[in-house]
Amino acid sequence: MSGTDELGEDQLNFEAEASEDGGVGDVSDSNDVDESIDDPELEAIKARVKAMEEESEKLRQLQSEVDKQLATPSSPSSVNMSFEEKMDVDSRSVYIGNVDYGTTAEELEQHFHGSGAINRVTILCNKFDGHPKGFAFVEFTDKDSVQTAMALDDSLFRGRQIKVMPKRTNKPGFSTTNRPARGQGFRGRMGRGR
Repeated sequence: MSGTDELGEDQLNFEAEASEDGGVGDVSDSNDVDESIDDPELEAIKARVKAMEEESEKLRQLQSEVDKQLATPSSPSSVNMSFEEKMDVDSRSVYIGNVDYGTTAEELEQHFHGSGAINRVTILCNKFDGHPKGFAFVEFTDKDSVQTAMALDDSLFRGRQIKVMPKRTNKPGFSTTNRPARGQGFRGRMGRGR
């Protein structure tokens, strides 16, 4: 029985303390204190969200500017070059045949570095599977480098003997796409007996 008497006294002491401190009102005051503690945290979260929204808006603006620049190219690409410009670029370039399939542009640039300053290295790849075709082009900054690069013809590169030749310029109007299919060419005067 002494256990129940002790519980009764504890409950009475609790009720007495609650009535002296204002009872339930105290509980709400402590909640107000908790809210004021949470309030700075909430404000910090709101500030971070606002900063992220501003950053997101800046990124959208930058993306739209980049999209506009891509839509109107400022630098001439090989597609928009005139025939004379293409001839100039091709006169500063060499064709490299029998290139190893695992070759990178950096390796080719290192191999031809002694020939002169290099603008661009292009390794052509199959458009369907992305594997290299086995040849490449190196564009130099000056025309004299092409003759120097010709000295590397038949040299060993990654265990293969590469073929180096000056790049030829495709002539406009000569295309493989506007030829008739094989077997559908000129039939001549071989009629059916008329």
